[in-house]
Amino acid sequence: MVFEKNNYKVESVEIDGNKFFYRAYRDIIFADKPVKDFHRMNIYIPAVYYDGQSINGYTLNTAPIFMPNAVGGYCPAKQEEPSENNTIRHALLHGYVVASPAIRGRTLKDEDGKNYGKAPACIVDYKAAVRYLHRFANEIPGDDKKIITNGTSAGGALSCLAGVTANHPDYEECLDEIGVPQGDDSVFAASCYCPIINLDHADMAYEWQFDGIYDYHRSEMHMSEGGRPSFTPVDGVMNDAQIKISREESALFPVYLNSLNLKSENGDSLTLDKKGNGSFKEYIKSIILSSAQTAFDRGDDLSGKKWLVIKNGRTVDMDFSGYARDITRMKTAPSFDDVTMKSVENHLFGDEVNDFAHFTEYSAAHSMANGFMAREKTIKMLNPMYYIDDNKAETAKYFRVRHGECDRDTSIAISAILCLKLREIGCEVDYASPWNLPHAGDYDLDELFAWIDDIVVSCLHG
Repeated sequence: MVFEKNNYKVESVEIDGNKFFYRAYRDIIFADKPVKDFHRMNIYIPAVYYDGQSINGYTLNTAPIFMPNAVGGYCPAKQEEPSENNTIRHALLHGYVVASPAIRGRTLKDEDGKNYGKAPACIVDYKAAVRYLHRFANEIPGDDKKIITNGTSAGGALSCLAGVTANHPDYEECLDEIGVPQGDDSVFAASCYCPIINLDHADMAYEWQFDGIYDYHRSEMHMSEGGRPSFTPVDGVMNDAQIKISREESALFPVYLNSLNLKSENGDSLTLDKKGNGSFKEYIKSIILSSAQTAFDRGDDLSGKKWLVIKNGRTVDMDFSGYARDITRMKTAPSFDDVTMKSVENHLFGDEVNDFAHFTEYSAAHSMANGFMAREKTIKMLNPMYYIDDNKAETAKYFRVRHGECDRDTSIAISAILCLKLREIGCEVDYASPWNLPHAGDYDLDELFAWIDDIVVSCLHG
């Protein structure tokens, strides 16, 4: 691995009729044994830095390194380019150095039909790219002590994992396989939009949230011959077998939740009784009520939200079941580890030879496809929850987590649990559930960049 500092092109994007120039380093190899077209990264730097100028107080050596990933659905992702109104373009304009790595995903097969992008390849590649930035920190512009990861959905999960699992020995064998020597893969902060994490407990959390709601509403994507996606509405009601699974999974969630010994910021225990009620449920309600209050204060019309109680301009209470019915169930039970092994996540946990695998004890025990269980270590390596209390991992100090108020791809309980545990070990966590936003990311870049600027300044003064 090398960094060829003279191997770049000067390119530009237009802003209000003016050109903004940047240096583009493309296809940087960040592993000594790269696989196919992966283990490549693009790095972009505002050109004015080479003239001694600054942007928002940042210079060639002090600019944070913003490191978004383009992963969705745990599919492979190539490097992203600055383009009109995309995140990389805005980050450059704000003064960040941007590093965009290619990352392997679950759908990849070689010429012999063997899989080479199954878990944990995605997080291994992200870590490898971070190690490269640290290894060549004296040659690559930007401050490698201020790397901020960013991603949405599965990409949000990778951003979270990068922030929680740094330098843990669990990943060394996989990194060695692609020719990445031991080194530092720590990051300064992680921005996580609707992270699809804690997969081995996500089914039970989903059924807890949508308990008693058995009709589902979603869209299925179809690709046309021209490569354009189209979406078909799919509405239905779960069958008797799925309803039975829903009830059983929902009953498992309080046991798991209580095993975490969660506490609120005030030190109060957050628990659930056997029926799924309790202080944790009230905590989740407080997150949603805060979101509703923000919307109400800015003038949004909330009159259609019959599950919401507003008195004297304050959102004071809510019917949790009514809320869940309003945003609607999207997935049938079980949501992630499908007993027929047809989910995205089943596909993720396959291995070199097998396309699909189970990753929860419940679905493995109730498999309708004679499915086998993924390796315990692989399941662990994709779940940040196992590393938060592990002193072998270096955890980033700062996290920003967003879960849209009407996101139903996973339960809001999943991101709430993550943030509670991170705060418990002393991390500074900016967590919110923006009103009327579904499963999405990068919708508040001004706020995201303001958060990055604040934590950078806080660290300098800290």
